[in-house]
Amino acid sequence: MASKPSFTLLLRSCYRCHQCRAQAARPVRRAYLQRSLTTSTSRQAIAAPPIDFSSQDNLPPPNVHNARVVPASPSYFSGRPDFTDNLLNLQALLRKYQTLPTVAPGQAPRVAWRTVSQYRLLVGEPVRASKYHQVVEILKRLNQIHPAVMPQELHEAMQIYKRDVNPYAVAKRPSVVDEDGRAVGIGRRKSSSAKVYLVPGEGEVLVNGKTINNIFGRIHDRESALWALKATNRMDKYNVWALVSGGGTTGQAEALTLGTAKALMVHEPDLKPVLRRAGCVTRDPRRVERKKPGKLKARKMPAWVKR
Repeated sequence: MASKPSFTLLLRSCYRCHQCRAQAARPVRRAYLQRSLTTSTSRQAIAAPPIDFSSQDNLPPPNVHNARVVPASPSYFSGRPDFTDNLLNLQALLRKYQTLPTVAPGQAPRVAWRTVSQYRLLVGEPVRASKYHQVVEILKRLNQIHPAVMPQELHEAMQIYKRDVNPYAVAKRPSVVDEDGRAVGIGRRKSSSAKVYLVPGEGEVLVNGKTINNIFGRIHDRESALWALKATNRMDKYNVWALVSGGGTTGQAEALTLGTAKALMVHEPDLKPVLRRAGCVTRDPRRVERKKPGKLKARKMPAWVKR
């Protein structure tokens, strides 16, 4: 009776088949590794001896040469670690205190936050304006929390983002009528400035010691200069004496409008809503845009020629 072929014969018969060789050798290799890992000598050679943490005396002495410095900030290896830490800290405070009662957006205390250039000097990192905008939005949301319930931790965290001098906290000195019955108002437009003295009278107007017709040749400029009195029907009740400088006739006329309106509100504060609707209270910030190199004017480009 013929005997079954042995394992050696199977390997020899499939010598050229790599798959059969790998399948036959895999269980042998696995069994050898299991036997080698179960022995105590192999375990001691691979793994470190167990440490008893129940007592401080059993701990091994510290090895200074193998010590590793751990950074204090988790964002140490990022490009902007201080900014990232500040942003994460504010986001954590917002999640923690977002359920506190808030005030209406118009009732929140006005705070002047640092500009992006000031914040860059504070942290010493090149922070983008769009990234710093995220910080300002979180600060505005935290600032809406009612002051009566605002925690001290939140107040201290927001303090570093505030400017050193808050312009909104400076109380404006109220204008009063002096002993001669004069009220003073200062107006500006473009590069022109005007200082207006308003006194009760019959409607006389002097600008730099001259009549308004000699100073402003255009009718539009004359009407602009006295628009605050005309909109409130006070043309024949006050005398105007003004000093103007800088700019052109249009800028000086509109500077007179703002200065006259401010002086008129000193005499009659109840006229402020009427003057605001007439557009005499708000300072116009528009200016002529500067010319750019390579352009004919501020934005006008020269004609493009193909050849």
